[in-house]
Amino acid sequence: MAPPLPFGVLSPAGLLWLAAGAVAGLVVLVARFRCNAFIALVLASLAVGVGSGMPLATQGGRAGIVESLETGVGRTLGSLALIIGLGTILGKLLAESGAAEVIADRLVRALGESRLDHAVMLVAFVVGISVFFGVGVMLLGPLAFMLARRSGAPILRLALPLAAGLSTAHGLIPPHPGPMAAIATIHADVGRTILWSVVVGLPTALVTGPLLARWLAPRVPVELGGLGAAATATPAAPRRPGFTVSLLTLLLPVLLMLAATVADLSPLVREHPVRPWLALLGSPAVAMLVAVLVAFWTFGYRCGLTGPQLLRMSEECVGPAAGILLVIGAGGGFSAVLNASGVGAAIGEIGARVPVSPLLLGWLIAGLLRVAVGSATVAVMMAASLMAPILAVRPDTNRELLVLAMGAGSLLLSHVNDSGFWFVKEYFGLTVPQTLRTWTVVETGIGVVAIVLLLLANAIAG
Repeated sequence: MAPPLPFGVLSPAGLLWLAAGAVAGLVVLVARFRCNAFIALVLASLAVGVGSGMPLATQGGRAGIVESLETGVGRTLGSLALIIGLGTILGKLLAESGAAEVIADRLVRALGESRLDHAVMLVAFVVGISVFFGVGVMLLGPLAFMLARRSGAPILRLALPLAAGLSTAHGLIPPHPGPMAAIATIHADVGRTILWSVVVGLPTALVTGPLLARWLAPRVPVELGGLGAAATATPAAPRRPGFTVSLLTLLLPVLLMLAATVADLSPLVREHPVRPWLALLGSPAVAMLVAVLVAFWTFGYRCGLTGPQLLRMSEECVGPAAGILLVIGAGGGFSAVLNASGVGAAIGEIGARVPVSPLLLGWLIAGLLRVAVGSATVAVMMAASLMAPILAVRPDTNRELLVLAMGAGSLLLSHVNDSGFWFVKEYFGLTVPQTLRTWTVVETGIGVVAIVLLLLANAIAG
């Protein structure tokens, strides 16, 4: 029998049953009894902590239940609070100035309504290479709502391809933290990993975005609502900005973050005095702040909006973001408690015993860890640590494809312990069952399609 993990109360199997029960109870509380999602997540976190035998208070260097919960909330909001707040303001200005309508009209005329989902997916995939998932949703979400209004298409027909493009890039393509951590752990080559990630990622996003969304959207009818709809009201500005100005303002944070990434990877700039400034301007929060300040001019004063109007818009859109911040933070706290309770270690121990190829094993371990702890980045990092000893006895393994296999596994079955799940739910105005039937299906589809393509690539590459 396996030794208890890590607090000596439950076996690995017991921890898995506890986690499954907590997730099931969370879904029932939110979907059946209409419990506030924030409260339900906190209750589920406490239940897992007590049931697993975690210390009730910090003792002997081991974090207590509440401390682990608070650490998870702080870590999650520390990286997302500024981005969500600034992104909400940028989205509001994008809509109130008419810039979203200008971009939407150009896309409708250039591509036609039948191919808008492909255009949104491609834009999201490209943008997602250099920005985090939440940043991409806040930047491109208003476009999805505006295109849905202009074309009459169901919001999921555009929202799901957008999310698929962003999520595929986030899970597979360096320099996102998950793939980069795995590359460092198993000593893969960055350049080859990026090449394979694009080759595999584009068809994966195509299948799980536009094609899967066309099947899901009619089966899950959703009204225009949520935080995104609130940011895309009828434009209030007397004048509309031009298409080029609108597009450059929207992509400004992406360009700043991309410049920081290029400077970090380029040996010519790495030691230059300008690099720290590029790193500062390219950090997600600062890049979003710069974009908001520029938008005050391009989408505000230049379009005829006054200072008091801009202040009112900023205050109006930040208020609704408070709810999503609480839910996302609580989701991060739930994930941290699951990880501290030993559920992640139990998943890794069981997954490491499965006798399959290294690529499939890495994908499976990362997928199980994702289901257990919620965070895709944590799942990839833990899976890479577990796979490193296996590579010592399997030196023929393609390490670059293994990085991508673990990244694909880390996207499987997004559910209530994933902050991204709540982000999508609140932003697009979905219920928990609707999010499970759409976002969770798309995320799982990304992981499944990607591993199939990776196994084919491994067979071809020999």
